Amino acid sequence: MTLRIAFVSLAVAAFGLQVQAHHSFAMFDHEKKISISGALKEFEFTNPHCWLHISVVDAGTGRTVDWSFEMGSIGQIAAQGWKIDTVKPGDKITVEGYPMKDGSRGGQYLSARLADGRVFTQTPTPNPAAAR
Repeated sequence: MTLRIAFVSLAVAAFGLQVQAHHSFAMFDHEKKISISGALKEFEFTNPHCWLHISVVDAGTGRTVDWSFEMGSIGQIAAQGWKIDTVKPGDKITVEGYPMKDGSRGGQYLSARLADGRVFTQTPTPNPAAAR
């Protein structure tokens, strides 16, 4: 019995540290939404967070700039219909999200529309503060 209690205590401590290590969503401006269209540069289908990296032509300068959108885990986005081969580099994509507060080219993914008309949406709520 003592061994079981020790094991459970150790497991709780270990998982507790992992939860504490997870970052907050404070870096995203949940008061604004942006929509960015471009060509997919890279789709990172990996834990703990998947990423969409998009090459976009800046309207002001005509230069191509890269944007990055943080998504959920593989399990979370798979529940939305994403697969490792849903998109490939060069595919046209429009991503809606919450922008970075510091103005850098990135944000928190909310939804994506592909050139073939498919739409993927983060559910149930992408804003942890809204769930309170």
